[in-house]
Amino acid sequence: MSESSTLALHGGQKAVTAVRPVHHRWGAEELARLTAMVDQPSLFYVNGPQCSAMLDEFRRTYPLQYAMPCSSGTAALHIAVAALQLPPGSEIITSPITDMGSVIGMLYQQCVPVFADIQPHTYNLDPADVRRRITSKTKALMIVHLAGNPSDLDALMAVAREHNLFVIEDCAQSWGATYRGKPVGLFGDLACYSFNEYKHVSCGDGGIVATNHPKLGPGLAKWGDKHYDRVTHNRNPEALSPNYRMSEPQAAVAAAQLGKLETIIAAHVRLGTRLLNGLRQMALPGIALPDVDPRDTHSFWFCLLRFDATKYRCTRDDFVAALVAEGATAVAGYIPKPVYRYPVFQNHNFFAGGWPLRDAGLTSMDYRRVHCPVAEAMLADGISLPITPSLTNEIVDQTVTALGKVARHYAA
Repeated sequence: MSESSTLALHGGQKAVTAVRPVHHRWGAEELARLTAMVDQPSLFYVNGPQCSAMLDEFRRTYPLQYAMPCSSGTAALHIAVAALQLPPGSEIITSPITDMGSVIGMLYQQCVPVFADIQPHTYNLDPADVRRRITSKTKALMIVHLAGNPSDLDALMAVAREHNLFVIEDCAQSWGATYRGKPVGLFGDLACYSFNEYKHVSCGDGGIVATNHPKLGPGLAKWGDKHYDRVTHNRNPEALSPNYRMSEPQAAVAAAQLGKLETIIAAHVRLGTRLLNGLRQMALPGIALPDVDPRDTHSFWFCLLRFDATKYRCTRDDFVAALVAEGATAVAGYIPKPVYRYPVFQNHNFFAGGWPLRDAGLTSMDYRRVHCPVAEAMLADGISLPITPSLTNEIVDQTVTALGKVARHYAA
């Protein structure tokens, strides 16, 4: 066996030898906006020039008339759910493969998250299973575009229209993604985006919730601003709303980041597509690639593969350990387990150790009995490969080589 074919784990040469360049996400554009911000008389978001500029940049890609800049993607999703004004016990169907931020707002608004299974290779909601989960209490659908891969919006929106459901699009991981040429977020009733540290564009943390809905739009901002009406200056709230406002320093950085959105997304798409094309050409047995419809744009927040252990003489975790030893950046799985398997759900520990909705008889949901087999299987056999603009073509190509090297070594 040659030294180049010997796993680095066993003393061989690493497949990934290219030096990863230092990538600093923020630069002159962010500094210029922050410098201008320091000279402002106020850093409050209402009529703030940085928030206004950020929304202008946002609308270049997402022409949504009503928008509320807020403190996080989680806040954006909570505002969206609150704006629907659903009665306690209402059910909202969403994916079990998502961040807790997708469901926190549902629980705080006394709604019931209902988890539908995913498609095996897009990792997004399975429209057929969504349909099976609908009950008389179902009022909304939250579509999560995981990792930048657009969901099957034609099918999901058809289900929503058939059952008169509101639709919230969770676009936290899908900046720049398009479905049939149209940006995701422009299909549902409300769209939510994240500026978290680890997203395509970032100001540390922040978010936007936006809509063109004629009834939801005019009052949207109040649901993230203590229900104050900043247009009429009415500070006599008519409903209970949290304070999720964004500040001008956050908005300054976010505005600059959005000004570079096209360039940033282009890098993600180019590198992610190069990785997938390289793996397709290699056609490794037992390594399933994500399904990407050629009519859509996957914006590759990360790339998720699936590992068939029956084709190899190792476990998924052993395979990933060998990849990492080769110098590749790879992670076994994605989130630790489906959201419904987290202790907070298994124990129904939502408010002081209990769940008032269940105690009041407004839901019979028992998360200990929820089962989404495809989602559970994907987390057990998935391999995540981060995609960032700091990658180079050489690193991507060497990562493909590393996958091939490890696969050949462990092939059954």
